[in-house]
Amino acid sequence: MSKRKRVFIIFAALLLLLTACSSGGQVMDGEDMVRSYTQISQDEAKQMMQQDDGHVIVDVRRPDEFAAGHIPGAICIPNETIGSDQPEELPDLAQVILVYCRSGNRSKQAAQKLFDMGYTNVYEFGGIIDWTGEVVTETPDADSSQESESETQDTDSPQESEPEAQMTDEEKTDMKLKIGDAEVPVTWEENESVDALAALAAEGPLTIQLSMYGGFEQVGPIGQSIISDDQQTTTQAGDVVLYSGDQIVVFYGSNSWAYTRLGHVDLSQKEMEDLLGNGDVMLTLQMGGSR
Repeated sequence: MSKRKRVFIIFAALLLLLTACSSGGQVMDGEDMVRSYTQISQDEAKQMMQQDDGHVIVDVRRPDEFAAGHIPGAICIPNETIGSDQPEELPDLAQVILVYCRSGNRSKQAAQKLFDMGYTNVYEFGGIIDWTGEVVTETPDADSSQESESETQDTDSPQESEPEAQMTDEEKTDMKLKIGDAEVPVTWEENESVDALAALAAEGPLTIQLSMYGGFEQVGPIGQSIISDDQQTTTQAGDVVLYSGDQIVVFYGSNSWAYTRLGHVDLSQKEMEDLLGNGDVMLTLQMGGSR
C-alpha cells in the first residue's frame, strides 16, 4: 500500500469519528449506537414553544420553586418524583417534551429518565436562571390566604411571638453575621423578613451550612419558612437575600431572580470572592451582646 493511500485512509477514519461524535443526542458505545434525549439551546426552545404541536413544557424543580417563578404554560413534575412509571401528566410517549430546571442539572437527569421510560421527543434546555423570556409566579387564592392567616393567628408559637415581643427595633437590627470564622459588616434591610430572622437568632446562634451554586452564590436552608416578599431582583456581590422563604443566599457575583432582600455585606467583590468562592462555608447569625 502506498504512503499516500495510507494517509487517505487515516484521514477518512478520523473524519468518520468526528462526524459520529457530533451527532446531537447520541453517543457511541463500542459498535452500538446509544440514543438519548436531545439537548437544545434556550433560543431553540423558545422557537419550539411557538409551534402548535401539542408540546408540553416541564419544570422539574420543587413545587415551591415553581410557584416562585416559572415559564408560562409549564407544568411542575419534580425530578425526584420521576421514577420508572410514566407520569400521569405525560400520557403520550410521542409528545414533544421541553424540560428545564433551575440551572440545568436536574433537567438533564429528568430528561434522561423520561427518555429511558420510552418518551421519544424529549428536549432539555437548561435552567431558568439563564431564561430571558417571560416568567410568571403562582398567586395563592384568597380563601387559602385567609385560612393560612387564621391558622397563624391561632398558633401559640414561642419561636415566632416571644422573641419578637422582647426585642426593640434597635435590637432587631443588631444581628451579627459570620462567614466561617470571620464576622463581616452587614447593613440589614428594614422589613418583616429581617425581623423574623432576628427573632430566630435571638434564641441562640443560628448556623446555616452554605453550598456553592452557579459560580456566583452560596445558598443554605434556614430550617423553617419565614415571611417573605419576593420581588424580581438583580443582585450584586455582597447581597444577602431570602429564596423561597426558607433559604438564605449570599452573593459573590450577580444574578437576577425573585428574592426578598435581607441585607448587604459591606465588602468589596474581591473580598466576597475570597470568602465564598473557594468552597462551601458555614454562616452564623447571632444577636449582638452576650446571650
